[in-house]
Amino acid sequence: MGSAVSTAGDMYSFGILILEMLTGRRPTDEIFEDGQNLHTFVESSFPDNLLQVLDPSIVVNQEQEHKSQNLTPTVEKCVVSLFEIGLVCSMESPKERMNMVDVTRELSEIRKTFSCNVK
Repeated sequence: MGSAVSTAGDMYSFGILILEMLTGRRPTDEIFEDGQNLHTFVESSFPDNLLQVLDPSIVVNQEQEHKSQNLTPTVEKCVVSLFEIGLVCSMESPKERMNMVDVTRELSEIRKTFSCNVK
């Protein structure tokens, strides 16, 4: 955001990176206009319409593996949690962003949930 280098800035970048990976879109994507950005794009669909912003290749891989139209409950829970981390880390105000200790804890919980329920 044009400020000095800081851990809060690193958390913002981390959040944007998560949102990029989950949506398959870059912050400079041409669809973002009139003040919209990657954060607001995801935020407008969170949490009930995430399939609209989720990268289709993630859904296709999931569908092929489980032969269904929707994400399994476990995968959906993990995806929602990942989106939430991305959104909180990319908040405009540095004071509202997660710290790395909390992010690490959340990611560890997501990994446990995913690996225990998807085999």
